[in-house]
Amino acid sequence: MTPRWPSVLWVVRHGQSAGNVARDSAYASGALRITLSARDVDIPLSSLGRDQATALGKWFARRDIKPDVMLASPYARAQETAQLFRAAGGCNANEKICIDERLREKEFGILDGLTAAGIAAEIPEQAEFRSLLGKFYHRPPGGESWCDVILRLRSLMDTVSLHYGGRPVMIVAHQVVVLCLRYIIENLSEAEILAIDTLGDVSNCGVTEYRFDAGAGKDGTLVLSEYNVTAPLDDAAAVTSAPDAMVAARG
Repeated sequence: MTPRWPSVLWVVRHGQSAGNVARDSAYASGALRITLSARDVDIPLSSLGRDQATALGKWFARRDIKPDVMLASPYARAQETAQLFRAAGGCNANEKICIDERLREKEFGILDGLTAAGIAAEIPEQAEFRSLLGKFYHRPPGGESWCDVILRLRSLMDTVSLHYGGRPVMIVAHQVVVLCLRYIIENLSEAEILAIDTLGDVSNCGVTEYRFDAGAGKDGTLVLSEYNVTAPLDDAAAVTSAPDAMVAARG
């Protein structure tokens, strides 16, 4: 009988992006908007981000178990991370990177590109709504709440369960996706996942690992073995953990 879940599931945040750099610059200068040269979906990795993705691939190349299924967000920074990871030997050179739109970044709607100060100055009612509802439930016009992200990720996990049982799988996506997958897989509460989020940002190319435990629960389940591990970067690239460009809406 084919196991219901992957033998190992790695969830990785993309490497540092040019958007992360632009966000840091905007906050340092007190700007209301983050200066981006393209759509968020098209923002590439920074030079450091490329080094991080390569370092991660080299680290996996030395491991006994490597992914034989690669899933990635359609955003350029996630695809580039997965491609550099593969090129560095992190998985088979011929392994196809499967793009799944359900892994995309949280959509920020009218808040896109605004810093926290920008939201307060230009759309103060949204700052108030978010304060009242909390980021788990607040949905900006044209955007998503964390609950919306969780809904599409539940569908993604159904696909993973159906097609990739018993196989080592890697997902390359975004900070909110990493946290929302933890919420789903570990059956956490709103308070529990927000407490984890409060402890600090998910590092660029940080690795979260689950392993299938046949003895857990009634039919076996995925069990967290590592969260936000940055050991692959220690000797090869600086560790960064800045939020994505639209941190104000993400939190």
